[in-house]
Amino acid sequence: MITLAPITWQNAQIFKTVRLRALQDTPSAFGSTYAREFQLTDDDWLKRANRWNGDRAAGFMAFDQASACGIVCSFLDEDDLTRAHLISMWTAPTYRRQGLGRRLVHEVLAWAGSRGARSMVLLVTSNNQAAQRFYEHLGFAFTGRIEPYPNDPALIEHEMSRPIP
Repeated sequence: MITLAPITWQNAQIFKTVRLRALQDTPSAFGSTYAREFQLTDDDWLKRANRWNGDRAAGFMAFDQASACGIVCSFLDEDDLTRAHLISMWTAPTYRRQGLGRRLVHEVLAWAGSRGARSMVLLVTSNNQAAQRFYEHLGFAFTGRIEPYPNDPALIEHEMSRPIP
């Protein structure tokens, strides 16, 4: 049975492991790189875990028993607290197309809604059509806003948004 749990200082090492797996598995889905985050110290990971467990940011991991198999994070926009950002979404390849991604997205939508957010935005790279379709299926739509992908000038990121009920 898959369970979801918040990222906390107590599971910071598991968070580190699943984040690094995600960066290796789908590097163009993230604004950071495996090489950059592999260099972080354990103290850096503790600080990150604490940041993802607060009033303005939250992160969640999915577990199949003791094994982490997914991750998602969200934070409230500094300039508009009614707008939340979805980032760091990943599910292990063997868990894709089984509803886990949907559960993770719904978890951050519920968190953001409980903080008063009314919309959720995300960025998806131009070469990731599977993710684009996944988010469209969950009610996200392209806003028309694009920006360069920071790790590869050949790619762009498309913003997608959806209301939070």
